[in-house]
Amino acid sequence: MGRGRPGAVSDPRAVSDPRAVQGTGGSSALSKCSAAARGYFQDRFLRLLAGRRRRRRAPLIHRGYYIRARAVDHCVQDFLLKTQSLSRTQILSLGAGFDSLYFRLKDMGLLHHTVVYEVDFPNVACQKATLIKGMKELSALVGDTGGEGLGAITFSGEDYKLLGVDLSELSELQRTLEEAGLNNEIPTLFIAEVVLTYMENTRSDALIQWAAEHFPQACFLVYEQVHPEDPFGHVMQQHFRQLNTALHSLAQYPDCEAQQRRFLGKGWTECSVMDMNEFFTCCIPEDEQQRVQTLEPFDEYEEWHLKCSHYFVLAASKGMEPSWTPLLPSVTVPRSGPVGMAGSVPAAVCARLSGAPGLRRYGHHSVLIKPNVILTTGGFGEEHGQHCRMRNFHVLSKRAGCWEAVTQNIPDKRWGERLYHTVSCLSDTLALVVGGRTSPSSAGLGMLWLKFPKTCNASGPDDVAVELVSLQPAAEAAALRWRHSTTEMTFKGEQYLFVYGGRSALEPVLGDWYFLHTPELSCTVIAVEGPVPESRHSHSACSWEGGVLIAGGLGAAEQPLGSVFLLKELEHGFQWQTVETHPPLVPRYSHTAHVHEGKLLLVGGVWFHASSVPGVTVIDLMTGLCLDYVINVEHLEWPLMLHNHSSVFLPNEKELLVIGGGGNCFSFGTHLNPVPVSLSLSSILINH
Repeated sequence: MGRGRPGAVSDPRAVSDPRAVQGTGGSSALSKCSAAARGYFQDRFLRLLAGRRRRRRAPLIHRGYYIRARAVDHCVQDFLLKTQSLSRTQILSLGAGFDSLYFRLKDMGLLHHTVVYEVDFPNVACQKATLIKGMKELSALVGDTGGEGLGAITFSGEDYKLLGVDLSELSELQRTLEEAGLNNEIPTLFIAEVVLTYMENTRSDALIQWAAEHFPQACFLVYEQVHPEDPFGHVMQQHFRQLNTALHSLAQYPDCEAQQRRFLGKGWTECSVMDMNEFFTCCIPEDEQQRVQTLEPFDEYEEWHLKCSHYFVLAASKGMEPSWTPLLPSVTVPRSGPVGMAGSVPAAVCARLSGAPGLRRYGHHSVLIKPNVILTTGGFGEEHGQHCRMRNFHVLSKRAGCWEAVTQNIPDKRWGERLYHTVSCLSDTLALVVGGRTSPSSAGLGMLWLKFPKTCNASGPDDVAVELVSLQPAAEAAALRWRHSTTEMTFKGEQYLFVYGGRSALEPVLGDWYFLHTPELSCTVIAVEGPVPESRHSHSACSWEGGVLIAGGLGAAEQPLGSVFLLKELEHGFQWQTVETHPPLVPRYSHTAHVHEGKLLLVGGVWFHASSVPGVTVIDLMTGLCLDYVINVEHLEWPLMLHNHSSVFLPNEKELLVIGGGGNCFSFGTHLNPVPVSLSLSSILINH
């Protein structure tokens, strides 16, 4: 996928509105409170500090704040464990907002010899001090304060000090900390949880350097955003700009390596950093991962992994004996370097389709029902300015080299609303819809016939008839799934549909398969031998030489897969065969795929290589050679998100038409690709 338009990174000269920055703290407290209420972590103090406001957040937001809280707690508790034999230590939380860190640590009995200092804007610190004084559950933990706070020190307990100071005023910060009793001779942990990025870089750099110069034994923990230039990064930046809380760090420090160089260049001797996908995989025990993954119905994997690739946790230290290394992984996962690109693929907007209704959607399915006629169904998108599940069908047809569009209303209630289904065209008048879902907690939606007249095209919306499919009991389980694949294949000259993988309301990942004989859809038992692929959903599947090619997908541990399998016809049945690729295929999911003249084309998707985003990958099925191509998006005026999209390959033109795609970008808003995009593959298919 493209790297986004040049010049779109936050202007480092942009000024953040202090009031808006303070507002992010209140929003964060509410989100953490909602996550705790759903059991993501235990924190009985959040609800006291969040005030009376209550708001139930979405599962995606819960996971996002869980990983944030988990990363900070992981590092803080490691610091306390490594320094427990020392007589005194201190924690300085910068931009602490309404965080409950002190109260949780005190309640757990972890602050025997540690003083916690919290700093935030004066009005935030005053509000928090008032809250603490007014609630016995909080004030009892702090103990007798010995009177009111003085000046910038809004609250002063024996092991807790709350200071109201603007962090960008370094001399004022230093003076107030000294007045509050901060001791620069004892081991000190600095915490900056989405704080430094709101400051001008010269001021945040000065703060990082000041901490290194004035504290001989110190640790610094940072959690904030990264990767501004890819499509998700553009949406993320736009969100913060609209809030008047520009992310200043991103222009100068756009990736984890730059942040690491930043600290090592400002006086810190050790520094480790990882994005949150790596942290979740490597630093959270497997049983805890599974607990979190099953807390509530969830089906926003793409947005979860993209969110995690755009945040990092950093741990820097100096003068610590033994070394402070909280980010040493408990599970070793090979670190992936940048993905080498063999070239680029030009992307062009289908100009005639700009403004055509019904094309902004994701989780839909598009199928070529006859030459130059494409039917798109289902998904979640935008209709009449509202986000909703899409009931309307959409027909694209090509005339005189240009695509034209028409929307068809489907009054038939049997269609319903569905996402992540498949549509297989069995003739130019008949297609089969398999599976799909409404919500992640609902059962799969079964099968439907779509029947359309021979004249169906975009010149006039001929009626598409919807009919329920009556299935024999043995075939019903094949339909109660989503994020699966349905592929046309042959066995002994007979036509079959091969339904494979996916997930259901009961099983987060499926590895079973069904052979459905067409057209009557009887479930047929056919012998299959060879190494069975691991269970997966959101993979791709293509017909090839009578069999089926399965590539990528998301596995049982919510980890992307890089395997490619061929289900090959034998005399008595089928055999799973592994397709070896070199270099190995980068694990991915939520991509689309096509086969052309012995080459497997993978389009877009989500992978964990945060240095780039997937474009088009070409695998030569004869030699196994695997080449990645970046998509050149310089002619697009909006971020192109290539996940949850559909694509149709037009072999004569060697052209890919990408329809829809995008999703709910964490708390940053929903991004839907507004117009179909044409990818010209003629140069890479000739040269490959």
